[in-house]
Amino acid sequence: MEGKFNNFVVGDVPTLMYIPNFVTVDEENQLLNNIYEAPVSKWKSLKNRRLQNWGGVVHEKGLLPQELPSWLTKITRRIYEESELFPSAINHVLINEYHPNQGIMPHQDGPAYFPVVAILSLGSPAVMDFTPHSKLRFGSNTLKGDAENRRCDGRDFKIETHEWIDNHHPFSVLLMPRSLLIFKDNAYSDYLHGIKDSVTQQHAGAVNETQGMMHQELNEKADQAMRTGDLKVIHRTTTRISLTCRLVLKVHRNLFKF
Repeated sequence: MEGKFNNFVVGDVPTLMYIPNFVTVDEENQLLNNIYEAPVSKWKSLKNRRLQNWGGVVHEKGLLPQELPSWLTKITRRIYEESELFPSAINHVLINEYHPNQGIMPHQDGPAYFPVVAILSLGSPAVMDFTPHSKLRFGSNTLKGDAENRRCDGRDFKIETHEWIDNHHPFSVLLMPRSLLIFKDNAYSDYLHGIKDSVTQQHAGAVNETQGMMHQELNEKADQAMRTGDLKVIHRTTTRISLTCRLVLKVHRNLFKF
């Protein structure tokens, strides 16, 4: 893998990188100020979150572009230049706002994007789960619950477990405030990614748990959210903002040229 972020690869998938403290506290606050100073009309409300779309309208055939504001151009240019993973400048950003009990269902980014995504996390920590695409499912096994794990009616419950081809397996990533997550190639095409709709999330076994916890003390809000004794659990008590930065290769200046 090329680029300056080689030393930040985490987990068994070689195309996933986690960069802690990519922005400073002051930069985080300035980004949040800019986001919340945007016109109310810029927000679009969805079922379980709201978002801002910057850079234009993404169509299946490409992008109808709008110029990014200077404050977004500054951070996307830095990601582009330091990662060396995009063939040209990032031209599209989705800003998602998640309240403590909100997440996003497992999904893959659409074919209009170049297969690299950079996600900058602000505010509350969260855990992102990666699940192999169903096309990589080899089979499933059904296991019966033991005597200590029976249903309330006395019958055994059943647990379905999956086997995956080519050493694929589910994993999770701990997203601490101000961190940058980048994934590409196999991590982009072979996996779905999502965040559970839960106020509490376990981060035990996260592929970047060591890197994430090393910087826990640098963020007071995150530190308070994760004080759970010996349990490796996040209590999401504040809002999380994510900036999903991507590149649309096909740019159309005129709708009628589609």
